[in-house]
Amino acid sequence: MARNGNSARPGLWSIRGPMSQRRYWIFAAIGLLVPIAAWWLIATSGFVEKVFMPAPGSVWSRTMLWLQEDNLLADMGISIYRVTMGWALSAVIALPLGLLIGTFRPVQALLEPLTDFIRYMPAVAFIPLVMLWIGIDEGSKIAIIFIGTFFQMVLMVAEDVRRVPSAQIEAAQTMGATRGEIIKLVLLPSAKPALLDTMRVTMGWAWTYLVVAELVAANSGLGYAILKAQRFLQTDKIFAGIILIGLIGLVIDQLFRLAHRKAFPWMHLKS
Repeated sequence: MARNGNSARPGLWSIRGPMSQRRYWIFAAIGLLVPIAAWWLIATSGFVEKVFMPAPGSVWSRTMLWLQEDNLLADMGISIYRVTMGWALSAVIALPLGLLIGTFRPVQALLEPLTDFIRYMPAVAFIPLVMLWIGIDEGSKIAIIFIGTFFQMVLMVAEDVRRVPSAQIEAAQTMGATRGEIIKLVLLPSAKPALLDTMRVTMGWAWTYLVVAELVAANSGLGYAILKAQRFLQTDKIFAGIILIGLIGLVIDQLFRLAHRKAFPWMHLKS
């Protein structure tokens, strides 16, 4: 006689239920293809002017023209460089600073209110100061991306460290661990999975500041190309630039997820 109740295998729509890799990619494909199909239908229906909503085919043609005649690869390369450098500079400073804020209450009291205050200031408002202090070369574009990501990253890192259970710290203290040993052997190992997720999320934020950063006297890059296309009403190129930024971000995000699975495999075991 078959058993009922809790012994039954969780269904596909159960809360946090299991899903095979094949089904996952089927749902992912649907999630990507349905918006593209809706876009195509709207663009070809005739209800919207092409200048406002170019069809996917027009965007693809513009992308190929950009690749062949207007140095698309160079634009992608310089944008990736700017975002990566701004994000990496943020991480180099934010990781140790966030660790200190999340570990020591005096440091938290000293720096967290100031960080909270500055992070609400829009990065675009700093453009005149950045141009005055740094100039209009690559450093200014990297600085804008740094400003946009650093203060958020510091607070997220501090929160990741604070989420380490107090019981682990108390157990280490009971065994005679020093402050340095607790940081090195308890706080950092416990917070590493969350810290990698924080790096992934803030990389996405760094990309959102690309167009703002390339307002500063740029003559190349995806953000610059989007702004230039706006002046000439090249909507298909604007769509192409936005989609390319999204695709680059998707690739980077998947690489972070892969790194997380490789670094912390026990967190991805299937039940």
